[in-house]
Amino acid sequence: MNFYELISKRQSERQYDSRPVEPEKIMQCIEASRIAPSACNAQPWKFIVVDEPELKKQIADATAGMGMNKFVIEAPVIVAIVLEKPNAMSKIGSVLKGKEYTLMDIGIATTHFCLQATELGLGTCIIGWFNEKKVRKLLQIPSKKRIPLLLSVGYATAELRNKQRKELNEVYSLNKY
Repeated sequence: MNFYELISKRQSERQYDSRPVEPEKIMQCIEASRIAPSACNAQPWKFIVVDEPELKKQIADATAGMGMNKFVIEAPVIVAIVLEKPNAMSKIGSVLKGKEYTLMDIGIATTHFCLQATELGLGTCIIGWFNEKKVRKLLQIPSKKRIPLLLSVGYATAELRNKQRKELNEVYSLNKY
């Protein structure tokens, strides 16, 4: 498929079948993330793949709350994306420019993961609503580290949905606001 077909096919999946995800497919997704660009080549990320059933259940429980993310329990794999310390140049740039380059970098790497997963026939959902403290403890992540995002990964069972997006003229202008 061409790139536009790929990005059109990617969607937030909230229904998975029970089929396990092949480890080599997860590694291809991590490799796609590993080569993602980052500010000053900081690469401020670490991916923790969770596929052990009991641990995965506990992580899924940490994502549920106020009616959110009940679907995560169905996913055969959950990936925690840990924010690692940026290199000096990226950190200095973030301070001087007042921009969180590390979070932008995490977003880019996460997108690479999700697009690679889509190309491999997998579905993903990016999850920002979860009990970070509980996930950090379950995965034995040092207390000073942050987990900006989790990903659910598996073989999706839902049909491709029509994307509801703003009209082009609402998100684009030329030469001025």
